[in-house]
Amino acid sequence: MSHPAKRFATLLILSSLLAACGGKDKAAPSGGPGAGMPPPEVEVISVAAGEATMTQDLPGRLEAYRTAQVRARVEGVVEKRLFKEGSEVKAGAPLYRIDARSYRATAAAAQADQAIARQTVERYKSLLEIKAVSQQEYDLAVAKAKQAEAAMIRAEEDLENASVPAPISGHIGRAAVTEGALVGKNEATLLATIEQLDPIYVNFTQSGNEVLRLKQSVAAGRLKRADSAEVELLLEDGSVFPLPGEVYFTDMAVDPATGSVSLRAEFPNPRRDLLPGMFVRIRFPEAVNENAIRVPQRAVQGGPDGQFVMVVDAEGKVAPRPVKTGGMAGADFIIAEGLKGGEQVIVNGLQKARPGAVVKPVPAGAAPADADADAVPAPANKQ
Repeated sequence: MSHPAKRFATLLILSSLLAACGGKDKAAPSGGPGAGMPPPEVEVISVAAGEATMTQDLPGRLEAYRTAQVRARVEGVVEKRLFKEGSEVKAGAPLYRIDARSYRATAAAAQADQAIARQTVERYKSLLEIKAVSQQEYDLAVAKAKQAEAAMIRAEEDLENASVPAPISGHIGRAAVTEGALVGKNEATLLATIEQLDPIYVNFTQSGNEVLRLKQSVAAGRLKRADSAEVELLLEDGSVFPLPGEVYFTDMAVDPATGSVSLRAEFPNPRRDLLPGMFVRIRFPEAVNENAIRVPQRAVQGGPDGQFVMVVDAEGKVAPRPVKTGGMAGADFIIAEGLKGGEQVIVNGLQKARPGAVVKPVPAGAAPADADADAVPAPANKQ
């Protein structure tokens, strides 16, 4: 074979090999990872009608169970403060000591006067029997003895009040006076304030119109009265206080200025997490709906045409469903219109749920299917 023929044959073989390699490269994407992405997973719940306790979140403010103002009952100079500010004190514990020297002297003199007056009555009594004194003189001695006894009791009380006790058990705040201050000269000087924080009150209000509407719904049989008096407390960050409370007081009159009814709940507060003056929300049970459909709040969206939820139909496609909410059941919305039961409502993955898109519904709370595949094995321990 001549040299040109050999070169032609070599080029022909190389062209065939390159064509074969190029064909393989073009065919590769059909079986590669980009050939067809699987549908995105969304978490769904299958809604069904059932019994639900309708609740309403109402704003409230915390108030101490009991509040006592510690005041000076006698005049004098404060010698010593006997408590630590911001601590817990017991009823009867001494809080302040007022200079009591003059009160001790007065009490001793009153005791002596009372003893002399009593002896005088005893002596006049024997003299009266022998007519040595008149009945009038004896009666006057008895009256003076009673006056002396009253003066002695008053002097002993003043001496006792020089040591200022805690009227109740609770949390004591900042001291209102310091050592060396003159207290009680013209009035009972405020020394400190004690608040009992366990249990603690929450004062809140409910609209009078809402109370009337619920009563009418119960009377018509659409709702059933909630028997439980337990309520939940929601803190400012939205978290639920772990201990339930109980409705303690309900005002039977509507305030004409606000159109609302005043209520009070009582909560245990063993760790003093709740403090007077804090703003909270009370989750108040109103009535029981025996045929309610409920969905989490995050599943309900709003648009120009109103509220809607995203559902997954029988073909696995996403579709918006207009709904109307009719109250709350804890943290869930009660759906008044738009759902009949059996629908798969998307609760997580809404950012991937475009109308008409095909998705893979998984039950809410289930572990992702690829969780194990994505997990990185822990390295072996080296000895």
